[in-house]
Amino acid sequence: MTTVHKTFVLVHGAWRGGWCFSRVAQLLRAQGHRVFTPTMTGLGERVHLADAMTVTAQTHIDDIANLLRYEDLTEVILVGHSYAGVIVTAVADAQPDRIQALVYLDAIIPESGKSVLGINGNAEIVSAVLQGAAATGGRSAPPLPAAMLNTNPADIALVERLATPQPLATFCEPIQLSGAHEKIERRTYVRATGWGGYDQLGFDAYSRIALDDRWAKVDLPYGHELMLDAPEAVADVLIKA
Repeated sequence: MTTVHKTFVLVHGAWRGGWCFSRVAQLLRAQGHRVFTPTMTGLGERVHLADAMTVTAQTHIDDIANLLRYEDLTEVILVGHSYAGVIVTAVADAQPDRIQALVYLDAIIPESGKSVLGINGNAEIVSAVLQGAAATGGRSAPPLPAAMLNTNPADIALVERLATPQPLATFCEPIQLSGAHEKIERRTYVRATGWGGYDQLGFDAYSRIALDDRWAKVDLPYGHELMLDAPEAVADVLIKA
């Protein structure tokens, strides 16, 4: 049987960087797949850019859209973790013909015309994010504790060491969608069932699609940082997507 090699773009969530997908990427590359793990502006190893410019959600959309354009990627399996569900949706909306499948890895599903904080129904969480950002003059929000996301104990120190503040504007800028992303039929939602989930944080991402037969749905019994907690399981899901 001929192995079909695929192209994956793995997009990290808030406060993280491409580093968090290194284990999954290694597993996929070992099977011959092409894998990109970009770090969005102002985060991870690009944290030095956070104060050099105003970083918004559109900046992050452009980061990923430009990767697809300049690497001339097609038939992409585009994967977004957490906050990056917003980013990959917007990228797919702008360049649907480049995307073969969308995978939401315990991720936010955006609503057109609303920001990340705008779709959050937990006033306490929104207030905590804004209060944390106030200490930086409103420029960035400090990371949530890794333990709050039920990150596996062996990786908590790693996550706490590498997490970076999130430019606040990325949470506050409304996302505009034309609906073009809806033409992408292959969609998978991977839900992490080993933590309080987005009900706890104020997002109803999974409940919005739970009864929608157009989505494939996979439950994994781990914390929110699935790519760290269960890289083998995640790689397997992505290949099947």
